[in-house]
Amino acid sequence: MADYIYPVARLIECFRRLPGVGSKSAARMAFGVLEMSPEDAEEFRAAIKGVKEDVRRCSVCCDLCDSDKCAVCSDPGRDQSVICVVEDSRTVSALERSHEFHGTYHVLGGVISPMNGITPDRLNVKELITRLNGTVNEVIIATNPNIEGETTAVYLSKLIRPLGVKVTRLAYGVPVGADLEFADSETLARALEGRREF
Repeated sequence: MADYIYPVARLIECFRRLPGVGSKSAARMAFGVLEMSPEDAEEFRAAIKGVKEDVRRCSVCCDLCDSDKCAVCSDPGRDQSVICVVEDSRTVSALERSHEFHGTYHVLGGVISPMNGITPDRLNVKELITRLNGTVNEVIIATNPNIEGETTAVYLSKLIRPLGVKVTRLAYGVPVGADLEFADSETLARALEGRREF
């Protein structure tokens, strides 16, 4: 970043540390900050500070929240007998946007990935097992359909089944609007496995 004066280069480098942000995007964001009014820049600074100071993990499901319990765990209308296990809070948001799931969640905080040094003890697995106290009938494992997600799903299934709790996995298949001829064989196989009566 030798082309920019130090304060700008430093801001660009900070933006570059964000996932999926390259040099050009980081520079655009930095110059966007420079063009902000002092009031907008102060609001931006306060928002970053607030996220670091006010966001915590729900004491029940480990999702992001700004109090002891998240909105889902605090909602008495949610089905407490079903837990959907997800990798991160972004998946909770995606599932909530569908308006189809009415149970509760459990956020693992990642997936098992020995190559990246992430072992089960670094995830919120112990907290999940603690929640299976006899009132939970089903655990839906909603990890991503990749090697790490499948490894994590199999691991959790082996831990949970002996406790007498039903373990299910999200069905994966052909996305709406896709042409079957372009789907890969794994996607088609999963679509066939997850088929239901019409």
